[in-house]
This record gives sequence, C-alpha cells and structure tokens, in this order.
Amino acid sequence: MRNGLPEGEGEESDGVYRETNMNAFQAKQDILEAGRRIWIRGFVAANDGNISARVSDDEILCTPTGVSKGFMDPAMIATVDGEGRQIRGEWKVSSEAKMHLAVYRKRPDVHAVVHAHPPTATGFAVAGISLDQCVLPEVLVTLGGIPLAPYGLPGSEELPTAMETYIEKANVILMANHGVLSMGKNVMEAYYRLETVEHFAKILLAAVQLGNVNILSPERVNELKDLRERFNLTGVLYACNPKANVGPAATGPAPEFGKESR
Repeated sequence: MRNGLPEGEGEESDGVYRETNMNAFQAKQDILEAGRRIWIRGFVAANDGNISARVSDDEILCTPTGVSKGFMDPAMIATVDGEGRQIRGEWKVSSEAKMHLAVYRKRPDVHAVVHAHPPTATGFAVAGISLDQCVLPEVLVTLGGIPLAPYGLPGSEELPTAMETYIEKANVILMANHGVLSMGKNVMEAYYRLETVEHFAKILLAAVQLGNVNILSPERVNELKDLRERFNLTGVLYACNPKANVGPAATGPAPEFGKESR
C-alpha cells in the first residue's frame, strides 16, 4: 500500500504517485486558490480556517492542521474517508474535519465546504446577531438569510452538533464566537458565498453605525423570490427575518420608488 492505495494504483513506472482523478486534481487546485484568497482578504490569520471537497462518495480532500491557508501546496492536502479516517497524505488533517463530514452526510448536493473567520461577519457572530435581515436584494436572491448557530467547542463533536439544525436549511452559517461555515457544489462557489456574507456584514455594520437600517417589506421579499424562479435558481434558501435584530440602530421600511421618503 502507498498513500492509502493498492500498490501500483495512481503510480507511474517510476513509482511516483500522481493524481489519477481529474476531478480531485481540480478540487485540489481550487482548495489552494480558495486558501490563498481567504488569507489575502484577511478572512483568516496565522493557521486559521479549513477547506474541503468531496470528490467521491467516500473520499474527501481536506486542508491540514497547523498550516497557513495562503501558502499551501498540493502535497499538503489530505484525504479522509466518510468516517473521517485519513487514508492519504503526509500532513495531518484539520481537527475540524468533523463539521465538514457532518455537512456531507446531510447535504448530498454539497461538494465543498469553506470555514474561515471573516472579521465583520464573525463580529456579528460574537455579538450574537444573525445576518438574516431582509436588506440586500443580491444576498436575498442568492443566499437568503444567514442564521446563527450556537457555540460549539472547536474540533469536538459538539461543533457539528451545534450547527445541525441549520445544515439542511442554509448554505452559509454563522458560528457563535467562532466564524462562518460556507457550503457549495464546488470549492469556488463555497468561497464566493463566504465573500458575499462578509460583504453583506460590512454594509449592514455601516448602516448600523449610521443609525438606521431600512428593511425590505414582505411584498418586496416575495418579488425577489419570484426573481429566483425566473433566474432558475433552485436549492436551499434560508428565509430572511423582517423582524431580525440589527443591533443599536433604528429600523423602518425601505423607501419606495415614487413615494415620499419618511
């Protein structure tokens, strides 16, 4: 056996292991790119964060522990089976792989997970404020609301259990006092959803600091749901909450076109 494969499988005549699954090869490249982006954008510090991709029913690629996600190479990416046992790779897999596995067990449509600590979105998680306000059309059409899961000890079974309620209902979850978990059909979709959430969090925080957050009416939110249908956007969508807490700011209806502002 070598790298968890029978002797000779995945090897050339020179005995060097090479990736034989092109989907896995692309997934590794995407993991490296997403890792580079979350580091460059300041979504992680030091060795924070973890990224995974499901490349078969029983093979999941996952980033290693103790490594900056901005400076990885393909050899660092480990492979675990559906039970979390490492079957390939010299670098020890992240201890938070458990929450990635929990997602894959409950979401057959998800093939990638990105976990990071984007500062503004994580600030909302630390403040105990979800990001499910009915505010930005682009966010409501693509993600809906972003719920806040209770705190769970990092690296433990408590962490995926804390998020269990939301895994099947949302594509992005805020993790209390911890960070953000984003899911997608591939690594880059999961990454872009993470980027969208941090962008939304920054805009919402700016509105809170300005002292007022205008909330879209239920009628306007329903119009956005109709847009999803017209754009043929399907899948999980967590509903926004028109009465969601937005911290120390006044709230009111968004001004309507053709109507006098309040």
